[in-house]
Amino acid sequence: MTDKKRIAIVRVRGRVHVGKDIEDTLRFLNLTRINHCVVVDNRKEYMGMIKKVNDYVTWGEICPDTLEKLLENRGRLNGNKPLTEEHLKKNTKYKSIEKFVDDFMKFKAELKDIPGLKPIFRLAPPRKGYDRGGIKHPYSVGGALGYRGERINELLERMI
Repeated sequence: MTDKKRIAIVRVRGRVHVGKDIEDTLRFLNLTRINHCVVVDNRKEYMGMIKKVNDYVTWGEICPDTLEKLLENRGRLNGNKPLTEEHLKKNTKYKSIEKFVDDFMKFKAELKDIPGLKPIFRLAPPRKGYDRGGIKHPYSVGGALGYRGERINELLERMI
């Protein structure tokens, strides 16, 4: 797979009646609660994990604009402090969040390059809901679960 992409995964369903193996996989992805989001790449290890937890998450390719908003509004440092441009300037080689996002999307940087940044983004429930058929059906038949492609950006905008 030479076409590398960044993928946003959002946990949609809670922990009631979840099998131990699926709960473990969600924990490995750092998705311990509803409306938590992580950004990973599309290597086959992550894709296998996503396939396993497909009935509990929604996911798709994130665009740079949405990632920038996510870092600005929902990026948290240790101690629940917001991520600021000053922190970025002081602790990394990047002068702004925009420059970091550009390198991150080109795979020249990783989220862990920002010291103290938490790997998850805690989001609000989406404004106007998950739309259509609820959280128990796949996106392809009108629900909220599974692969959304580029439409994940619209959902994230409503949740930020």
